[in-house]
Amino acid sequence: MAENCQNCNEVINGSFCSSCGQKKYKRIDKKYIWDEIQYTVLHTNKGLLYSIKSVLKNPGKTAKEFIDGNRVNHYKPILLVFVLSGLSTFLSFKVLNLKEIMTGYFTKQNLNSDLMVDIFSSFSSYNAILMLVSLPLFAVTTKIAFSNWKHNFYEHIVMNAYILSFYTLISMIFVYPFMFMFRHSPDIFFRITQYSAILVPLILVWFFKGFYHDKPLKIIIIKVFLSLILALIGFVLFIVIFSLSLAGYIKLFGTEALHYVNPH
Repeated sequence: MAENCQNCNEVINGSFCSSCGQKKYKRIDKKYIWDEIQYTVLHTNKGLLYSIKSVLKNPGKTAKEFIDGNRVNHYKPILLVFVLSGLSTFLSFKVLNLKEIMTGYFTKQNLNSDLMVDIFSSFSSYNAILMLVSLPLFAVTTKIAFSNWKHNFYEHIVMNAYILSFYTLISMIFVYPFMFMFRHSPDIFFRITQYSAILVPLILVWFFKGFYHDKPLKIIIIKVFLSLILALIGFVLFIVIFSLSLAGYIKLFGTEALHYVNPH
């Protein structure tokens, strides 16, 4: 039955007003409150949980659906990266006790444990933001590597959002349990983190094969290899710039100043 919109008074024939977009009037009851909680907190109504399931099943296909316009059921990919990286940071510090493990490891290696822990803690504390900042950088590498396959730079940002989301999910589901088991053995703990890097090229190949399902696997592997080389060059440049900046900062203000950036 048609009714007038409570906002603009236009006639509503469906679930939403075609003029202003307001939802058709519904009395506030138990179901209304529950739906609002799901939408506001978890966005489970074809949102967060749906996207997580889709990404785990086939990240490349999920990204292609979103880029091609099938978006109504999906959580926004950049927001998904932010949520998952925030959860990953919480698990790293509150469940794995990463800070204590880092302190023990760097002390054992006769390194300046306080300085190293401060640096890594600062990175990890702002992991969600750093992940978002890294998206355009990763997008540059994949855009160059896959430049002749028609997708623009901004679409590559979305692709990399799904890649990072998938990597974060795989890490939390499969890598973190092993890290938790060996959290009292720093050497093994950090060896696990190093071995987990092997997942990156495998994830990239699977992702782009799912996205470009009609392209030969051999060509995809070559392009992934090229993007990894470009990413490695960019990472080395970043480390050099960061190290020089940090050295200059310490020279001016001393190591104690780092505690103001990342207070204990």
